[in-house]
Amino acid sequence: MGKVITIANQKGGVGKTTTAINLAASLAALEHKVLIIDADPQCNATSGVGIAEDQVESSLYDCLINEVDPADAILETELVNLHILPSSIDLVGAELELAGKIQREFFIKKVTDQLSDHYDYIFIDCLPSLGLITINALTAADSVLIPIQCEIFALEGLQKLKNTIQLVKSTVNPQLEIEGIVLSMYDQRLRLAKVVVDEVKTHAGDQVFETIIHRNARIGESPSAHKPVILYDAGSKGAYNFLNLAKEFLERNSKPVGQG
Repeated sequence: MGKVITIANQKGGVGKTTTAINLAASLAALEHKVLIIDADPQCNATSGVGIAEDQVESSLYDCLINEVDPADAILETELVNLHILPSSIDLVGAELELAGKIQREFFIKKVTDQLSDHYDYIFIDCLPSLGLITINALTAADSVLIPIQCEIFALEGLQKLKNTIQLVKSTVNPQLEIEGIVLSMYDQRLRLAKVVVDEVKTHAGDQVFETIIHRNARIGESPSAHKPVILYDAGSKGAYNFLNLAKEFLERNSKPVGQG
């Protein structure tokens, strides 16, 4: 059974989707079978792996609300081992439609339960909020990966997210753990960035991944090309960073590189 990892932070602009796309793609390149579930109605993870809006016949919304079989909604990407369950703008209304349903927190878990035997890792990319869809994603997850931007106020909201994780753990998902914290958008020229890294490591200790994602032009350009950075420019520092993050992720999960 594959591991389900939700990528969450209610603070916007911290690199959630960038991390979801590029960590998943790097793991796929290292011969692990990976699925991204795009749980954000902005659909950035969907477009970021090369799936255009007109290619999406069924989305996560249809699986949650219209009882479409998740396997029928999954699309292949340019990377052999990387698939996506796409999002759509319809997901905006899903929170209201789920609000009155029994066990409303478990609808994404129903989706992942049907898929986890087919993948080594499933990443759920969340929108920047702590609403019902994000709670669903946390309920479905084995662990939470938290990206944090290496800029001022980096820790803003982190305690609130941890409180939400603890609430989910104590009520609907006792197995939920923090996978780790990923420091992103690091600019080594800025003294402040180094201060932030030290502050986050002091605050979170071993939860922080050693690999830091540097601010890199290729990472910024790759979404416009609708490709993970490893396909956009495999020789770039950004691709190197995410491959190292994938290897560290595998080490933390006691999985040899290249073994699915």
